[in-house]
Amino acid sequence: MPGRGAAVLALVLVLASACSSGAHGRDAGGRRAPKAAQVAENAKRGDADWRIVRRNLGSEHEIEGYADRVSVLPGEPFRLFVSTTSSGFSAQAFRMGWYGGAQARRVWRSGLNPGVRQAGAHVGKATRTVSAPWRPSLTVSTSGWPAGSYLVMLTATSGARRYVPVTLRSPSAAGRVVVLNATTTWQAYNMWGGYDLYKGPSGGEGDRASAVSFDRPYDGNGAGKFIVYEQPAIALAEKLGVPLAYATDNDLHADPGLLKGARGLLTLGHDEYWSSTMRRRATQARDQGVNIAFLGANAVNRHIRFAATPLGSNRLVVCYKDAAADPMARTDPSETTQDWRLPPEPRPESDIIGIQYMCFPAEGAFTVARPDFWLFRGTGVRAGTRFPGVIGPEADALNRAGPTPATLEIVASSPITCGDRRAVAHASYYTTGEGAGVFATGTMRWVCAMRGPACGHGVTEAGRRFVTQVSRTLIRAMAEGPLGRVHPSRPNYKLGADQE
Repeated sequence: MPGRGAAVLALVLVLASACSSGAHGRDAGGRRAPKAAQVAENAKRGDADWRIVRRNLGSEHEIEGYADRVSVLPGEPFRLFVSTTSSGFSAQAFRMGWYGGAQARRVWRSGLNPGVRQAGAHVGKATRTVSAPWRPSLTVSTSGWPAGSYLVMLTATSGARRYVPVTLRSPSAAGRVVVLNATTTWQAYNMWGGYDLYKGPSGGEGDRASAVSFDRPYDGNGAGKFIVYEQPAIALAEKLGVPLAYATDNDLHADPGLLKGARGLLTLGHDEYWSSTMRRRATQARDQGVNIAFLGANAVNRHIRFAATPLGSNRLVVCYKDAAADPMARTDPSETTQDWRLPPEPRPESDIIGIQYMCFPAEGAFTVARPDFWLFRGTGVRAGTRFPGVIGPEADALNRAGPTPATLEIVASSPITCGDRRAVAHASYYTTGEGAGVFATGTMRWVCAMRGPACGHGVTEAGRRFVTQVSRTLIRAMAEGPLGRVHPSRPNYKLGADQE
């Protein structure tokens, strides 16, 4: 009977498709499929005691440390370099995720280690680069640790605590959304030892560093920028159970195959410092149909180079912020380190983001321009709906001088204050011929706003719900494949001044 035969064939095809797609939790090789692994990991019991509160910080150098690797593959070891004024210390590693709301799981803890007060900061004369030339304190095995973003908590016998961030990068991004830790930006703003890429001991730019090293601890609690600009988004993505991969800026620069087969690239709240190689690889991935989401502002603004330190390759971030001051100007002007949009070879970041950095300090309400935009559906917004405090402290806007993608759609136009003047910030979306979709929030506070009023700055519970729902819809859709095939953009960027 032809009808019955067709039905049987259809059933066989459906079952075969389900098995090949990992619907039963296994891939073709019998391994647990990416989504199943993500869900199983977050079903484990979490540990809510991962947070370091202010009273636990102790004095400035009571305990601090750094790792000799920015990232490692699961199973690879790394060394911790620790200095403390206490007689001993212990360490424990937390994988960041959802875990039923605890948002972290403890995967390892050490015993008690002898405490040593190591040497003070060393400052290089030529570039004012700070390093901590310390002796290693212990080697950490990552056997059995799944890929992800980790915080290693150091605890002195006095009770003082600090973090050391380490990423366990994924062996493959195929079929996954890549979460990119903005390690170069963390380091650019790291004042440990008295110098970062913005200021030196004078407090101004006159004596700032022009190169910063990963061979030193981070200032503050050791992971300030990760916790503010990245952790809430990671918790959300892990809660959704979509297949994720993890990597750092350093990995995007070093690994030519990092984005091979990826569904999307997720850059978070503040991802400002990019090398030529990072930008080229992200652009090539987009041109092959890989979705990109910029959940921040001021991304891809500073052009950098990587160099080696005594602990390995790509552990030095070079950024003179001035082409004339950069020695590379004499040999390769295309690799001088200033803002991407500036001479000698201007390459505004709007050609990959859609919009670009416009304002600091920015303050304002995220204001909806296109309520029928696919990411806004179901949020209840109307044209002109405002979410106070969501714009800031830096903001992006349309680059009318270009380069601007021809398919750009402006989906939010937010009147803001920019210091002592008024301006308009934008959020945007565009799609490419290969189907990739690129969404940019245009505000550095988007990820922080996932915390609602706890973010401060006037962010409301309504703002938290909106930002979270949009992000949830976005990440799920990115994981399904090229956004442009289902949600092509509707170009409207050639707006008149009175339409902004």
